[in-house]
Amino acid sequence: MSDVDPITLEILRNQLEGVAEEMGQVLIRGAYSPNIKERQDCSTALFDAEGRTVAQAEHIPVHLGAMPEAVEAVMAKDPEPGEVWALNDPFEGGTHLPDVTLVSPLAPVGDEGIVGYAVSRAHHADVGGSTPGSMPAGAREIYEEGVRLPGVRLVRDGDIVEDVMNLFLANVRTPGERRADIRAQLAAHDRAEERLGDLFEEHGNTVRDAFDAVIDYSRSRMESELAEIPDGTYEAHDVLEGDGVTDDDVPIEVSVTVDGATLDVDFTGTADQVAGNLNAPLAVAKSAVYFVVRCLTDSEIPPNQGCYDPVSVTTPEGSLLNPASPAAVVGGNVETSQRVTDVVFAALAQAVPERAPAHGQGTMNNLIIGSREGDFAYYETIGGGAGATSDVDGMDGVQVGMTNTLNTPAEVLEAEYPLRVERYAFRPGTGGDGEHRGGLGLERSLTVERDATVSLLTERRRTQPKGVSGGADGATGENLVDGEAVPAKTTVDVDAGSTVTVRTPGGGGHGSPESRDPDARERDRRDGKTESR
Repeated sequence: MSDVDPITLEILRNQLEGVAEEMGQVLIRGAYSPNIKERQDCSTALFDAEGRTVAQAEHIPVHLGAMPEAVEAVMAKDPEPGEVWALNDPFEGGTHLPDVTLVSPLAPVGDEGIVGYAVSRAHHADVGGSTPGSMPAGAREIYEEGVRLPGVRLVRDGDIVEDVMNLFLANVRTPGERRADIRAQLAAHDRAEERLGDLFEEHGNTVRDAFDAVIDYSRSRMESELAEIPDGTYEAHDVLEGDGVTDDDVPIEVSVTVDGATLDVDFTGTADQVAGNLNAPLAVAKSAVYFVVRCLTDSEIPPNQGCYDPVSVTTPEGSLLNPASPAAVVGGNVETSQRVTDVVFAALAQAVPERAPAHGQGTMNNLIIGSREGDFAYYETIGGGAGATSDVDGMDGVQVGMTNTLNTPAEVLEAEYPLRVERYAFRPGTGGDGEHRGGLGLERSLTVERDATVSLLTERRRTQPKGVSGGADGATGENLVDGEAVPAKTTVDVDAGSTVTVRTPGGGGHGSPESRDPDARERDRRDGKTESR
């Protein structure tokens, strides 16, 4: 344990988290694409010289929990100050190809070498591949999903390596937007170096000591929290609704063992890697587990490597959650990660039912619409019902689980893209009944005003989000093109004037419906939440 005094530690902890947050603000304000500047589909964090997370902004869980593997991959290439490395390869530290990660070594104290790393990860609306938006529903190998960056120097001696930038831009459909968003990420890294330099100027090498101290503090707090969970092994099972190639259910099995202050999460029994694109890199599986652990423990524990040290994750090689190249993976990051959170929540609900929520909508409802000519590329995840907890109703129409993005405002969507919003509303009656009711799903209906390609990667279209402790299940979702139902995972070409509708699932209820407060039932009726499905 470091000897940094508690007051100094608390000051520096907040200042380090402030650096990560300011990185994110610079990235969001400087971005060009609505997916980043409006939806805020990006994440930023600081790491120490050993590659351990020290501080992170409150951004996207699936981004943040998987970042350490990206830093590890760059560290293996002996990066130097003045460089920024770019990667998106899921088999070398990435998550899926649209998430482009930048890693820059920081050396704000001159000759003393690298003291840490700034990291940003942003979802780029198109990175090439076989379809606009780079998320083809039927992909069978990663080559169909876009350009791969296996860790390359994007900046050397402070200057962009134009050959690398040009190679990347030559393989995407919206190069102007991509260049602007990459520059916004680089600006965020410049701000991190500046602000970390300010901290070293103010506090000297106490900053290095604080890196160790804040990680030690979080580890100690997390171990105390885990020690309060009853020892034992808890199991759960769920499925994905096909992999985009077949409609066969894809099982996910988990066994969670609590032993004192440690947690072991074992996915042995989960399906082998699949032909479609729902394979999830190990980093994504770990990220989902870490998210659940954070949700079930004290939210005031500083989020850093110390939180995850007491947690181990086991996934067999060649499985759905630890696939081998060249497996397609673009859906694993967004959909399989959601199901992993569901099964781990379900397992731990057996140990701490008062802490675990019912299942939320269990999907990100990925909607991608773009032009093959490269005129535009629209990407969005659509909110739905959150699961109820033991003390409150689930929220209506929100992002749940591994995503934490906003929506694209209708005004922005119509101004930026050849799309028209026909309907955007809650779906009455979709939340599961219970002592506490699950949240409502949404309906979002868009008319495409020019010929385009539409891709949908969704889940919970035939399996309902589960209620717990006697609560009812939430409603399933539905996808339609021109009023006709289409599969949960599909890529189709549509003519100008076609209308795409996404109806998202509701959340599960918590507790017996007979126990619901009569006043709450009257509010449900008055607010139209209990209309028939």
